[in-house]
Order: sequence, then structure tokens, then C-alpha cells
Amino acid sequence: MRIVHADFGISAQKGVSAETIVLVRAAVAPLHAEPKASSEQVSQSVAGQLAAILEKREGWRRVRLADGYEGWMHEGYLDAHGLSAEAAHDWAMNARHSVGCTVYDDVADMERALPLGARVARDAKIVAGGVLDEAEIRRRYPPVGIEICASAARYFWSASYQWGGVTPWGADCSGMVQTVFELHGAAMPRDARQQAELGVALELVPEAWRAGDLLFFSDRADGRITHVAIVAQQRTLMHVAIGRGGFAVEHLEGEMDPYAEALLGRLRVARRLLEG
Repeated sequence: MRIVHADFGISAQKGVSAETIVLVRAAVAPLHAEPKASSEQVSQSVAGQLAAILEKREGWRRVRLADGYEGWMHEGYLDAHGLSAEAAHDWAMNARHSVGCTVYDDVADMERALPLGARVARDAKIVAGGVLDEAEIRRRYPPVGIEICASAARYFWSASYQWGGVTPWGADCSGMVQTVFELHGAAMPRDARQQAELGVALELVPEAWRAGDLLFFSDRADGRITHVAIVAQQRTLMHVAIGRGGFAVEHLEGEMDPYAEALLGRLRVARRLLEG
């Protein structure tokens, strides 16, 4: 699989007029299955990411995110002003990447924490944490398996499990995989079953795997993929799982605990996305 750098924008999407492109303004913005706050959170976006408005309904907006995922987001999470295609492209190319930072908001006269994956203006006042421009983030985070594993551990080590979450503040299994791989320049679809269609198939034995490969599991009778984990070094895997409450490292050798044994019993697919 050729690794494609995510452009973190949607200005090139077909059928989207320039005035429908807006910035997410909330630090974390939930994407719902229906236009009501009590409906299922199916994914999230974060501050500075772009969204295409597809439909409006009583304070809610049906949007398409940069990864193609669609759902409902309340207008309160979105900037009120649309962007031209040129402005959206310029933002996508030039806004800096948050690796977990705090910015000072001049308008609100307050500091605001932003998660990994957020985008900030080049002139934003950073009071804590880090932001990187496109060239620097590509240099520091190459599409290399061992490096991806290091980033997963560094940023998601204490993450709690949250269905639909994509940040270290709360994530599900595929949300962590998508965010970490995109940090390293590899654009990924949102769901585990979509991710399981990428790359090349591997044998379902640890000897065939290397750091950065992905393992996919199913707890359904029909075998549909429901979970994903990243292969790490020394015969371990890393994932975010509700059964562990969040981020966990599982050991695949020696005497495994019952949870890890049951997990491997549900292994259905192994894929390699990274070249070399």
C-alpha cells in the first residue's frame, strides 16, 4: 500500500460548494447518528478540522468530515462562517498541527486546551504543549511501523475507552488507529471494518507480523470486523478496548491472561499497510 499524506481538508470533495465548507471550532466535536444530542456518537472531529455541510435541520448540520464519514453535528460546534475553496485549501496546507497544546484565545480572553490532531492558525499564541507545521510533522512522524507504535504509546497510554472517540481524551479502537496513522502521514478510514480492507493480507500467526501491522477481530457470528489492534515489538499488541477500560498492551507469548487469550481467539484478519 502506498502511504498517502492526509491533506486534512475536504476542498476537493465532489459536489461540495465552497460556501458549505466550515471549520470545527470546539476542541472536540461529537458526530451523531441523528440530529439530537441523545443519539449515538458515531465519531468526532476536533478544532481546526474542516467539515462540509450537507444538510441543515433546526440547529443541526449533517456534515461530511475529511475522512468521508458523515453524521450530524450541532451548529454550536462549527464556525458560523463558510470558507471559499481557496481559503479551505490554504488552511489545510498551512495551519499548524497540534500534538497536544494550549492556546490563548484573544477574543474570549482565556486559555484553551486542544487535543492531538487539532489544527491551529499560524499566528495562534501557544502557551503550553506543541504545534508543528506540515514539513516538521512529516519529518518527526514518518510512516514507519516502530515509530507508529511509539506514538500510540506516547499519546494514548492513559486514554479511556469512548465509543466514537478519536483523541487521547477518549477513543475507541479504530479511532486511535486512524489518529495515530494520520499523524504519520497515512490517511485512514474511520471504522475497523473499513481499515481491514487496506494493505496486504498476512498469515494469522505472530511470526508473520511486524511492528505497525494491524490485527482485526470479530465477536459476531457472521465474522464482521468489530475491533482493531496495532502489532508492537516483542510479540505484543496495543489497542483501546472497552474490556480493558481504555489503552492496553497485550502480550502474545508465554502465559497469557484470559482476556488476551479470548481476544486472540477472535482474530480474523491481519494486514500490512506500511511498505518496507
